Amino acid sequence: MLPSHMMLSCLLGAALLAPVPLGAAEGPTAGRAGADGRTVDYRGLRLTVPADWRVVDLDRTPDACLRLDLPTLYLGHAGGQGECAAARAAAPRSDTLHLEPLDGAPPRADIPTVGGDEGDPLPKVRGDSNEIRYALRRAGVMATVSYGSTPEAVRAVLTRARALTPPAAPGPVSVDPVGVVGGGPRTTVQAPFTGEGFDACTAPTQRTMDAWRADSPFGAVGVYIGGRARACAQPQLTAGWVSRQAAAGWHLMPIWVGPQPWNSSSTGLSTDASEANEQGRAEAEGAAHAAAALGMAEGTVLYNDLENYTDRATWDAPVVAYLTAWTVRLHELGYGAAAYVSASSGAKALSAHFAQAPDAMPDVLWVARWNGAASVTDADMGLPAGTEQWTGGRRAHQFRGDHDATYGDVSLNIDRSWLDVGAQTPAGAPAKAPKGPKGPKAPGKTKKAPAKVPAKSPAKAPAKAPAKTPAVLPAQSPARV
Repeated sequence: MLPSHMMLSCLLGAALLAPVPLGAAEGPTAGRAGADGRTVDYRGLRLTVPADWRVVDLDRTPDACLRLDLPTLYLGHAGGQGECAAARAAAPRSDTLHLEPLDGAPPRADIPTVGGDEGDPLPKVRGDSNEIRYALRRAGVMATVSYGSTPEAVRAVLTRARALTPPAAPGPVSVDPVGVVGGGPRTTVQAPFTGEGFDACTAPTQRTMDAWRADSPFGAVGVYIGGRARACAQPQLTAGWVSRQAAAGWHLMPIWVGPQPWNSSSTGLSTDASEANEQGRAEAEGAAHAAAALGMAEGTVLYNDLENYTDRATWDAPVVAYLTAWTVRLHELGYGAAAYVSASSGAKALSAHFAQAPDAMPDVLWVARWNGAASVTDADMGLPAGTEQWTGGRRAHQFRGDHDATYGDVSLNIDRSWLDVGAQTPAGAPAKAPKGPKGPKAPGKTKKAPAKVPAKSPAKAPAKAPAKTPAVLPAQSPARV
């Protein structure tokens, strides 16, 4: 039986990569765009993409960002993605396709991989993060599909692809068509931590992580493990990457970018609180699956990235229903729950309902307020003065966003946060988590960053494990606080 986090249809697509009598193409070649689209030859394949798609050769532009919010065909192995900006972490999705040699394709754990051969039907799979990988073994190509509402349009591009040369014999490839929550070795990735952290749109290369561990003030790193509104691809994100960072002493903040408080058929949160409640439970299951596939131990606090909104009358009720349902379901699955929200919207909505259901509130609150203050005071968090809400190692404050930083001669575009997070024990998790690596020492005092107030600021944070309770379904949004 298939797990609830993914649907594997019995319907089958048309035959893939039927050969045609044409000469081989050595490298990527983009033909002219016509009424039917643009023809591209890549590693012996010929395919046609819509005329409005970009075509990006990653061998020629290794720093290009694999953005999932622009219709694009990416060709070649991803590089360091140095052009990715932290501000693009959440965005409405477009259809994209990434083709790379099967040899050297990273063993992605955050999205499902399905095998395929020439002439075989193309399985119809849907992933929690609206991303799927097809390992085309005879063609020797890995095809990563990203989509908005459905994958059908991008799958059709692959279905119509043709081989320019007789295919080679298929080689072995590791595939994970459905995945299992709870399987495989686990790594403890979150010792109690007080100090500075950063997040970037895509998981940095190992060279960057090593250089920044040695020379930066950071001891924590946020990494986007999935979600339908995740804006950047994650070619570095593997279970091995996770274990290496934990072994080096990094405190990891796994971030899930689910439906957002904006109007979108593919990435939008429902304005109905009951439907938002169901979305919260479903997203928790997807996040737990991704965390388990990446080898993160039970008890790990998973952060839900929910961006800023201005219409609180419309969004406060569904936001609270969504985040409390997210929390309750993650606790049932043995994980901790956190919310990344804006100080001016999501933080105020959760605070106003805190007394109504404290056990269903996120364990950690991560607030975005770009005021340059590296602290987690009530004022910096956008919380009532003197409150007991999210005290005792349950707060994080993103105090500066979207800027370039260089340490050890390696530059990244990042957001910067101050964390004060202790050990969490969510309901349903073991009383004692497996022993993990020693926590990083808290960074020394850092200079106050220049104040910067964003038009749209996000927010993330973990909190103390609540007991299993029903999610909050506010009848109406609270008055502005």
